[in-house]
Amino acid sequence: MQRTFVVGCPRSGTTIVQAMLARHPQIFTLPETGFFPRLLGGLDHRFGDEGAQPRRRNLARRLGLTRRYGRKQFLELQRSLLGEVSTRAPWFLDTCVTRFIGMLDNLAKRAQRSMWVEKTPHHLLYLPEIERYSPNARFIHVIRPGMDVLASIMDAHLRYNNNSFNGGLLLWSRRWNRAMEIHRSRIGMRNHHFVFLEDLVRQPAEEWLRLCQFLELPVEAELDQACHQFIADVEAEPWKQAALTGLPHQSVSKAEGLFGPQLRDWLREKLSSYEDLYAAGSLSFDRDDNFGYPAAAPAKRRVETIEADALVEVSVEGHIRVA
Repeated sequence: MQRTFVVGCPRSGTTIVQAMLARHPQIFTLPETGFFPRLLGGLDHRFGDEGAQPRRRNLARRLGLTRRYGRKQFLELQRSLLGEVSTRAPWFLDTCVTRFIGMLDNLAKRAQRSMWVEKTPHHLLYLPEIERYSPNARFIHVIRPGMDVLASIMDAHLRYNNNSFNGGLLLWSRRWNRAMEIHRSRIGMRNHHFVFLEDLVRQPAEEWLRLCQFLELPVEAELDQACHQFIADVEAEPWKQAALTGLPHQSVSKAEGLFGPQLRDWLREKLSSYEDLYAAGSLSFDRDDNFGYPAAAPAKRRVETIEADALVEVSVEGHIRVA
């Protein structure tokens, strides 16, 4: 069973990538599980939030025992995925992770799919643990310019009053920078693939072919016209509504509407360079630890709407994408 995790900073476009993949007949996917943050905790410390302290490695942790809260979360997740009511969760961390991966394997087999895709953006901060327990897992990193991410986070917080986006610009700018550090650390590594949202919108057919090549999916398979798998509850997460079609589209940037000129200048100064990461990601297009050299940048052309069926009709020439 092939296992894939879609990761990134919140509001970076991970849902649209998941919805695109859900249209393929070989892929099983599901709503965000948040499994590793729920099981291991320490999300604020991993983000490097000011004042966040690492969790103490007491005797129980050194013995590999799961936290009480983690066991409770495991039972809730098991209930939501399988509908099973159990009164006892595994005591050992290794067993919890093994059972979680087994649950997704079995759900994919039950759906007669050859692979599953799990999308929890915060799993980006738990890559070492995921790679330890599933060394052959693949990772799709979805990346979007920082100012757009922060504007989208602030908009979702103001519009929906969702506690997931609490903290303000300073907190989220630091978190976005931390996410960029982790993305950068995986450039050129096997089993890690980068999707830049602007490319996905501008040239969805080419990006779809790259995804299929990375996941070893047959590109000739007939795709669903839209995402029919249940990947999000729009009543609980209304900001995901537009992404659930699985059809990339140009969205209006919220940054200029929400942020004044001085704040935009401050963000440009504080945020890590998206352009540098884009350029570095372009050099590692082959994803097999071999770096090439970028070709001359093509002339810009008007973005045209590409029908869903066209996603499997365009071929990609060469192996280098230009920043």
